[in-house]
Amino acid sequence: MVIELLKAILFGIVEGVTEWLPISSTGHLILLDEFITLNVSDAFKSMFDVVIQLGAILAVIVLFFHKLNPFSPSKSDGEKKQTWQLWFKVIAAIIPSGIVGVLFDDWMDAHLHNAVVVSIALIVYGIAFILVENRKQGKYLSGGRNAVDNVYDITYRTALIIGLFQCLSLIPGTSRSGSTILGAILIGVGRSAGAEFSFFMAIPTMLGASAIKLLKFLLSGVSATGTEIGVLAVGCVVSFVVSLLVIKGLMQYVRSHSFSAFGVYRIVLGIIVLAYFALIA
Repeated sequence: MVIELLKAILFGIVEGVTEWLPISSTGHLILLDEFITLNVSDAFKSMFDVVIQLGAILAVIVLFFHKLNPFSPSKSDGEKKQTWQLWFKVIAAIIPSGIVGVLFDDWMDAHLHNAVVVSIALIVYGIAFILVENRKQGKYLSGGRNAVDNVYDITYRTALIIGLFQCLSLIPGTSRSGSTILGAILIGVGRSAGAEFSFFMAIPTMLGASAIKLLKFLLSGVSATGTEIGVLAVGCVVSFVVSLLVIKGLMQYVRSHSFSAFGVYRIVLGIIVLAYFALIA
């Protein structure tokens, strides 16, 4: 059991780091599973890879609680209204991916959750990040500015477009935060505002995905062992602690840095993984 809990700690660290950086948490968990396998049932593992995100979600709620709380006594009536509007925009943004996810979840689990798909997605979106950031840098040099630099200024139309980009993240290796932040940048939202909105979208998105996976596991009739419950608990706690540190660091990073470095990382990792599986094939 100790070995499995140590593995759970590693999975929690990977989840906490990769969930918020635009490098794909699902993709990294799939790749990690190729080298370190949890001694659990297939049904539990499928559920674990998604429900471990609950710890990461809690980190967002803790860090942004005041901004997301429409009942805060320290907020004016106008600020409370603004907070409610932000929540409504977040809900509007997650509708497209929610529909696609519910309709095609099983098909994607069966056909897309493999190292080749992950590697290709890592490379393609890595190139996309570099191209978009270079285009953005050129805009700055020519005197252009972001259309939206404050998360509260995001309109319903902009939120819905960002939500459409989130549908791309259903492909393993794409990255939920990566697709939404990339989409936000493309339509003129600043990195900081885009990252914040992406984090807020994660709350209902990941809660919904976790609920669906947990319900499927419970309805499957497979019972979780004591070790499996411990693995899930440890993974969630570790992902929460790591997420607190990563989110704080990322918000400081985006104020003065581009996402090009993440694009390079994605390309390099994608090539290494493709080469590895080509050699062992």
